[in-house]
Amino acid sequence: MPPAKPTKQAPFPTRAEVLDYIRDNPDHVGKREISRAFQLDAEQRPQLRQMLKQLEDEGHIQRGRKRRFAPPGTLPEVTVLTIHATDQDGELLARPDTWDTEDLGPPPRVLVLQMKGRHATAVGVGDRVLARLTRDGETSYTAKPIKRLASAPTRLLGVLAEGPDGWRLRPTNKRDRNEYLVRGGDRNGAEAGELVEAEVVPGRTYGLRMAKVLDRLGDTANPRAVSLICIHSHGIPTEWPPEAEDQAKTAGPTPPDGREDLRAVPLVTIDGEDARDFDDAVWAEPDPEPTNRGGWHAMVAIADVAWYVRPGDALDDEAMRRGNSVYFPDRVVPMLPEALSNGWCSLRPHEDRGCLAVEMWFDADGKKLRHRFLRGVMRSAARLTYTQVQMAVDGSPDDTTGPLVEPLLTPLYGVFQALDGARRKRGSLDLDLPERRVIVAEDGTVADIQPRPRYDSHRLIEELMIAANVCAAEELERVRQPCLYRIHDEPSQEKLTALRDFLRTLDIKLAPGQVLTPQLFNRVLEHARDTEHEHLVNEVVLRAQAQAEYNPDNIGHFGLGLRRYAHFTSPIRRYADLMVHRALIRGLSLGDGGLADDQIDQFAQIGGHISSTERRAAAAERDAVNRFTVAFLASRVGATFTGRVNGVTRAGLFVTLNDTGADGLIPISTLPADFYWHNEEARCLEGREHGRVYRLGQPVTVRLREADPIAGGLLFELLEDDEDAAPSSGPGRGRRGRPPAVRRGPGKRAGGRR
Repeated sequence: MPPAKPTKQAPFPTRAEVLDYIRDNPDHVGKREISRAFQLDAEQRPQLRQMLKQLEDEGHIQRGRKRRFAPPGTLPEVTVLTIHATDQDGELLARPDTWDTEDLGPPPRVLVLQMKGRHATAVGVGDRVLARLTRDGETSYTAKPIKRLASAPTRLLGVLAEGPDGWRLRPTNKRDRNEYLVRGGDRNGAEAGELVEAEVVPGRTYGLRMAKVLDRLGDTANPRAVSLICIHSHGIPTEWPPEAEDQAKTAGPTPPDGREDLRAVPLVTIDGEDARDFDDAVWAEPDPEPTNRGGWHAMVAIADVAWYVRPGDALDDEAMRRGNSVYFPDRVVPMLPEALSNGWCSLRPHEDRGCLAVEMWFDADGKKLRHRFLRGVMRSAARLTYTQVQMAVDGSPDDTTGPLVEPLLTPLYGVFQALDGARRKRGSLDLDLPERRVIVAEDGTVADIQPRPRYDSHRLIEELMIAANVCAAEELERVRQPCLYRIHDEPSQEKLTALRDFLRTLDIKLAPGQVLTPQLFNRVLEHARDTEHEHLVNEVVLRAQAQAEYNPDNIGHFGLGLRRYAHFTSPIRRYADLMVHRALIRGLSLGDGGLADDQIDQFAQIGGHISSTERRAAAAERDAVNRFTVAFLASRVGATFTGRVNGVTRAGLFVTLNDTGADGLIPISTLPADFYWHNEEARCLEGREHGRVYRLGQPVTVRLREADPIAGGLLFELLEDDEDAAPSSGPGRGRRGRPPAVRRGPGKRAGGRR
């Protein structure tokens, strides 16, 4: 019997209430279900339709099959998947073929069951399947294959080995734990131990997929093969078209005609010890104007790459294809050929170089009063390092920095302090996440892994570069030229809700309904400062942020708290900066090399492309650091380390070591025997019978069980006495009841899926 209609009109729900209802119902819901849930009458339904359309247009919800709604990123009931790996328990994992990583972030975890039935076909890594999905949690699904689909040949990177039953290919991807069989005629001449690119071919032998070697990439015994694996795994371009290389080799000095002479200004470059190119130089002095008492006059000069790389030429085509330089511990894959990146476009000391520069005037509080762009010729007075500069200012100068302390370094620190004060007053996201530096010996082996120091000299350069970038965006708006802004959106409501729920388990409040500002997150970070949760809170706040990107439509930069911002300071290694240089040259009539008419209509397309190449480079660089770190630890299997839990999944606990920053997995099968619930909201594993709780950020002591330099994976085992196990009084089950997944440790038989 249907429920009686309310005697009076029910209150119309808010947007937040409708979003919560859609989010809290794991299955897609339609307008009818929402109307019934809030007891809306016929007069209120048009208003509901309008609200749902607005939420869909704004990206807060998506429309699925049968006109039903769900949170963004929710997968349809039936979809096409590609099986890409197995987990530690040997279960198949898949990715949705239609998933848009740029818009939605990492795909959800999809566990694939084997097909059942009399005529069922076994499926494995590399197969594409049409599957029916069951939602297990907010970011996890179980898939039951309906049928296996034809797919294009899958390429993979691996190491060739000779076994008793023939040649085997072992993938370098740590998520793919399967070996592939290679017939003798498909080796392409490769020998055991060689890194090869292969193609998965139809057929199975001894239950193994088959592969054919396409390209030989080198001997994995060479320590430098680590970067090679990352380059090929992530599709980083390395070969130069002959026309581009010839163009770079024939380049010469920029002519001085039409340029301002800056060679008398003692500009200096300040970079890391391992820097390979120098594309920005700085200088400052107290502002001599009596009306700006205590103010500063500064200059940032940038290599004039636009003079050498013109729109539409061979160098330009290749630079845009690459998008940016990619930096590995033992090498760099540059955006421009070495003849330019380390030659004519590098601001080497005591050599004349063309530049595009911006002069800036600030008051004593760091507020910019005015700026001026110019095209000039400069001569760097010195190539300095961050360590050199900091030691000099702290009272330990060397022969190079000694003569520069009073006339140059002291004013630079003066303008830095003013800009830093203005930044604090403006408010910007102040995350504190340590970085690690991999030190590679001459033979390519890892000599050490050290924390990367963070000095005021680093922050000095950052503040001056940010100021120059703001000036570039403002100037392009003033002269009515297109600008490729560096934009950073505020966090999505979905990420904020997840962050808020997690912080609540640490007794840290992030109240809903407040205007989003960087200061709001800084208060959260301050609350956690000097506590056991400090590093964890910094990480989860970072994960809640949107990704920055390049776009001609300006929405500001949330993290920096800036209304307009563009990258101007590194055209050697970022194509976005080169586009900004060209627009400035065109808008200010600074000579040749300006923006071409046909590029103006391509700004949105170029922005999307170089945003994706930037993410590709970041992934390759992280991968390389991880693999070098694994190689460094390979000789220490069996050693004990301290670390913290940086990820909690149904597969187990991901751990980051304190001393090296290495990441590895504690498989759930090795945890103390218990039923383990994966509580996604509280980000923990809960032992149902013995009360153990393993949560994100928890300190742990582990033993290294396995280090695989080829696949780049580490496996740990937890060292923990029963009395030291985390109590169950910590973050518990989420507000929607029992968490979505169950697992068990060793020695405990349980019903359900492992």
